[in-house]
Amino acid sequence: MENRIKTVLLLAGMTAFLILMGRLLGGRSGMYIAFILALAMNFFSYWFSDKIVLKMYGAQEVTPADAPQLHQIVNELAHEAGIPMPRVYIIPDDSPNAFATGRNPEHAAVAATQGILRLLTPTELKGVLAHEIGHVRNRDILISTIAATMAGAIMILADMARFGAIFGGSRDDNEGGGIIGVLVMSIIAPIAAMLIQMAISRSREYLADETGAHLAHNPESLARALEKLSLGVQRAPMDASPSTAHMFIVNPLTGSSLMNLFSTHPPIEERVARLRAMRSY
Repeated sequence: MENRIKTVLLLAGMTAFLILMGRLLGGRSGMYIAFILALAMNFFSYWFSDKIVLKMYGAQEVTPADAPQLHQIVNELAHEAGIPMPRVYIIPDDSPNAFATGRNPEHAAVAATQGILRLLTPTELKGVLAHEIGHVRNRDILISTIAATMAGAIMILADMARFGAIFGGSRDDNEGGGIIGVLVMSIIAPIAAMLIQMAISRSREYLADETGAHLAHNPESLARALEKLSLGVQRAPMDASPSTAHMFIVNPLTGSSLMNLFSTHPPIEERVARLRAMRSY
């Protein structure tokens, strides 16, 4: 419940920030134009992101005959969550990881790498897949798309503001400050939007961990899996796109501590501690 409330508050904060930015930098008409443009850009992503990301990583759909254990676990968890059985994919990559995608539970897919299938025990794998089914049940693709739309609108407004300030453009109302204030705000706004978007992503990861622990009836299985995956991706990092890194259960990218500060994933240690503080179900 805490993470659900946090997500709502963060989305509300981003909405208020978008309205403020629109009035300050682009006026009412500027805000509407930016929002419509961002909505149009993310509409395609919402409807086709599952096909794009699965193709990007060479994921191959598998049948129960191809991967009986994987199918059985996903089927059991989907039944437990009360959602339709997602399509099941295997990614030909040695880096241990997994993700779920799809705009709603009726159009969902779960993908696991060959590396994760080799690394984890069946119990640990169930914990990971329960986390991914949690994302599907919680409709996190929809929520992340809404956040991306608002963040995109804020960034468009910031670009409009910089362009207008440099070339002497004017807005359709008299609200707001001078050119210096507009330029400062146009720099701060995209950073603030990015930070809010990352906070939303982190809160959804915590919620998926919690949901997964309930579905698998075993928080410890996911905790052990996360510890193994954290070491596994360091030993065998994935050639992943930063734009899709947030989809994976653990960050597939390796980087410096500064980059980890801006990660869409919460620290593994914190996730493991929260899971181990839960009781078994």
